[in-house]
Amino acid sequence: MILEAPTPDRLAHSVGVFNGYANVDRTWHEFVARTAPGPDLDRPDHRHLLHRWLNSWGCRIRYPRDGEPDVFDAGTAAWWDAFGATLPTGSLRLAADDDLALLGTAYAALAATPAGPSRTLGPTAAAKALYALRPDTVMPWDAAIAVTLHGARDGAAFTRHLTLGRAWAADLVASTGIDDAALPAHLGRPGVSLAKVLDEYTYVFITLGGGTS
Repeated sequence: MILEAPTPDRLAHSVGVFNGYANVDRTWHEFVARTAPGPDLDRPDHRHLLHRWLNSWGCRIRYPRDGEPDVFDAGTAAWWDAFGATLPTGSLRLAADDDLALLGTAYAALAATPAGPSRTLGPTAAAKALYALRPDTVMPWDAAIAVTLHGARDGAAFTRHLTLGRAWAADLVASTGIDDAALPAHLGRPGVSLAKVLDEYTYVFITLGGGTS
C-alpha cells in the first residue's frame, strides 16, 4: 500500500477521527506540563513520567515489583547519557539529513534498550518515546505504519519515515502558506505538533484502515 500525501482536505478526516476521541490529548498535556520546559531523562522523575505516558499510549511496559530493579529507568538513563545531548530540536520540516540519520541511530539504540525483565523497549515504544522527547521533530509510527510504508522497523527505516514526514510537512507549509507552529491549529488540532498531526494521518489511513476501527 502506498499512502497518498496528506492535503488539508485529507487531513480533515484524520483530524476528525482524533478529535472524536474523548480526552485524546489529556495525558500528553499532563506530560508536557510536568516535564516543562522539556523532558530531561537525567531526572528520575522525568524517566518515571515517560514510562507512565508510554503506558497511557498503550505500550504496556511493566512497572517493577517491590524489590525488583527498575530496568526501564536504568535503560533509558543510559540511553540518554549516550544520545540526549545530541538529539536534534526544531521542526521536522527544517531538519537536515544528518539530523534525521542521527534520530534513526538513536531510535535503533532506544528500541534495543532493556525495558523490563524479559523485553526491550521495542520499535513502537521507542518511536513514541522519541516523539515525547522531541515532539516538533519526530513523527512516530506503529508496526502497521512502519511495515506498510517502509517494509522494516529498523533505524534506517525510521530515518526514511522521518524523511517522508519532512517532505509532507514542506508541501503542506508551501501549499497553505502557514508555518509549522500555526498549522496544527489551522487544521483543527491545536496543542500538538505538525509531526503529530502527520502521525495521526498515517494511523487513521493505515492502522485503522481509513478511519474505521
